[in-house]
Amino acid sequence: MADLQRLEDALKQDGGQVTDAGPEDAVDGVPATAVARPASAVGVSAVLREATAQGLVTVARGAATALDWGAPPERVDLILDTTGLDRLVEHGAGDLVVVAEAGLPVATLAATVRAAAQELVVDLSPERLAGGSTVGGALSTGASGPRRLQRGGIRDLVLGATVVLADGTTASSGGKVVKNVAGYDLAKLLTGAYGTLGVVVRAAFRLHPLRPDRAFVVATGPLADVAARARDVVASQLAPAAVEIDRPAGSDVAEVAVLLEGTGGGVGQRAAAAAALLRGRVQSEAPGWWAALPGSRAAAGSAGGGGNGTLAKATATVTGVAGLLVAAREAEQRYGVGVALRGTAAGVLHTVVTGTPEATASAVGHLRAAAPSPREGTVTVLRAPGAVRAALDAWGPVGGLDLMRAIKGQLDPGRNLAPGRFVGGI
Repeated sequence: MADLQRLEDALKQDGGQVTDAGPEDAVDGVPATAVARPASAVGVSAVLREATAQGLVTVARGAATALDWGAPPERVDLILDTTGLDRLVEHGAGDLVVVAEAGLPVATLAATVRAAAQELVVDLSPERLAGGSTVGGALSTGASGPRRLQRGGIRDLVLGATVVLADGTTASSGGKVVKNVAGYDLAKLLTGAYGTLGVVVRAAFRLHPLRPDRAFVVATGPLADVAARARDVVASQLAPAAVEIDRPAGSDVAEVAVLLEGTGGGVGQRAAAAAALLRGRVQSEAPGWWAALPGSRAAAGSAGGGGNGTLAKATATVTGVAGLLVAAREAEQRYGVGVALRGTAAGVLHTVVTGTPEATASAVGHLRAAAPSPREGTVTVLRAPGAVRAALDAWGPVGGLDLMRAIKGQLDPGRNLAPGRFVGGI
């Protein structure tokens, strides 16, 4: 049982607060006992040190737009609310670098650097942005969007981070930091680890100059044909910023949309060439589904996305995307489910499967057969009803599991940080 008084004492000098958890303070259905909201990295260190001394399990929470992604934790004694760490520490516009605390909303950071004609090219889904998704949450889930094709995901953009480990130790790695820890690139190691290794309190990112001119090229066609045309654009010399595919549930056709960015007349010329390659049309605005999670209610501004179905992330090789599209249609016909699929033609897509728990689990298995190995592709269940989770392994086959467990043992030997949320029960 958590000793709230001792936790409050740990935050006394920080100005943070500790409260009893309410009904809304749960992590993927697992209720918490208490919530701590420190106001500084020092406060995070103090409260984690005390929580671990009490043997408590702590789960970090930002805006909670993806708190039910991954697997449910084994238990939750303490939620560590990072929204009190919401400062933009530094914006080195001349160096194209920004340093922000973990609780700063990504939308706020984006608005600040946009004033200097710069951007952090993360492309979070509209529903997560509207829900206030934070810097720490984006790192924890390994966020990426359409423009990862050219400039990578958030893991490629993070330069360094300051991290608090389960025992309260503060460590840093990478650029724009004071102290470095030999052996681990903590910033990249914690990206996509769902808070199971440490709590990021501050991170530095590489920015890009805004490209003022853009054009979209859109085309529709049969699944295999669209995948082939999209692959041709990816392999072309047109330097697309993004090539996205949208295949609605139940459809034998898909739409491909290409984004061209730059300055001046060159964008129009490249768009015309892409239109010829795709046999599509040029337009100034993105299609309505652009960057949103499939099945989401982005237009209504809801947080999270994924509707009422099972949300999964599917990866594949560039040539394997066509197989995923075909597998989605096959799963619908075989198991009586709906499978919407959307994402980059380079092989990172999201899917929403709707159907009974048994049929959904079978459909996920069918998609995994089309992306059969960590090298060739994977299908990871992000959000799902409890009955679906009980019927399948959320993570599927993963390479390097022994190494991951060894790192967990080094950084969090007592398994005090979100145990069970990550692959292999880490």
